[in-house]
Amino acid sequence: MELINAALTGSDADDLAHLDGAFERHRGGCRGRPPTVVLTQMRDDLDLLRDVLGRPCAAAARADLARTAAGITGLVAIIQPDRSDQRDSHGWFTTAERAARESGDRQTLAWALARHAMVPLNYGAPKAAADLAGRARAEAGQSPSAAAALAAAVNARALAAIGDQQGALRSVATARLIAEHLDGTQAADTWFGYPAQNHHVHLSQAFTILGRTREAYTEQEAALALTRSPSVMTRALLEMDAAICLRTDGAPAAAADKAVAIWKRLPEAYRDGLLRTRAETLRQALPGAAHPRIGEALAT
Repeated sequence: MELINAALTGSDADDLAHLDGAFERHRGGCRGRPPTVVLTQMRDDLDLLRDVLGRPCAAAARADLARTAAGITGLVAIIQPDRSDQRDSHGWFTTAERAARESGDRQTLAWALARHAMVPLNYGAPKAAADLAGRARAEAGQSPSAAAALAAAVNARALAAIGDQQGALRSVATARLIAEHLDGTQAADTWFGYPAQNHHVHLSQAFTILGRTREAYTEQEAALALTRSPSVMTRALLEMDAAICLRTDGAPAAAADKAVAIWKRLPEAYRDGLLRTRAETLRQALPGAAHPRIGEALAT
């Protein structure tokens, strides 16, 4: 990361086509692969990116290269929290945002900021998340885009988490309006797109946090109907939302049962990071005998 940061000042674009292709390959997401496997597959491309950024090149090629650098380093940043490495994720997102600014592409910058906002959001800093999401929404502008929709959805979750119910509901409405007007490219099922499945996942979280369980269950059903079978993380997060909703609806034992079942089915590679954090949050909210049962599962 430090070497790429240091290189963001002038380079050659001879290998830009290869890097564009690498970005296209990696932007599709984990597709059921453990995060460590994805990062291993990206390592050679990161080495090449660092090398190319160290060469001089024409201004136009430099802008394209910086945009590609923003995309690739942003993808690395997305994966880090799934490995319980929030600090490294922040560092890679800072690199991605710097590269996006150098490229002059506001949509890429908005995307990096919106994705960055999800890190503090998922790990207990919703005010910081709301700030990043607000900056992303401003950079995205008024035209419908994946970055604009994501920024609105993340902002809804962040505002819900800090107790701003009306602000959260306004952001939900904004995310829904933008999502309705996305074209096929913007709504593509990639880490750069805003597919319908991800839209429902974000709204499930917003409504779950708000305690509006009827709407949350509806969003969970819609998301699961669109979720492909390899999406281990997505399915587990939606089920954990459902467990939290059961607790909200006054069924702590059922909530604990569901959370423990989720954890026991979860492959070892996914037992750190966000899912552990969500399970721990639920554990702390449960009373009586339901409380230690999740703790015992997490300890195994």
